[in-house]
Amino acid sequence: QVQLVESGGGSVQAGGSLRLSCAVSIYTYRRSCMGWFRRAPGKEREGVAVIYSEGGSSTTEYVPSVRDRFTISEDIARNTLYLEMNNLKPDDTAMYYCAADFGTYSGALCHLHAGFPYWGQGTQVTVSS
Repeated sequence: QVQLVESGGGSVQAGGSLRLSCAVSIYTYRRSCMGWFRRAPGKEREGVAVIYSEGGSSTTEYVPSVRDRFTISEDIARNTLYLEMNNLKPDDTAMYYCAADFGTYSGALCHLHAGFPYWGQGTQVTVSS
């Protein structure tokens, strides 16, 4: 019942920007833990950003390497999760995946190493020097 579809990936030069979108078939803002992850060749999957929402408020967490450059956000009306990426660097090159968990009970359980039961197919981001 829960399906996630990423879009917005592409190729950009260093310093450029991209906005990734994740369309969610079922999106509840009563309590949700949403995240963006990435996997680069030869590297393990890395948590990029997560956002926990409950009662109309939200908290976020970012991996240090993207802090102040990336912004995770949600749009209830569009049932969409976003990742705004600015000042992209070659090290940001990876396949980016969005993930969702609607069963978390607190923000403490929504973090970059949390388990997510639902995943998208991924969208490629390539940043050239």
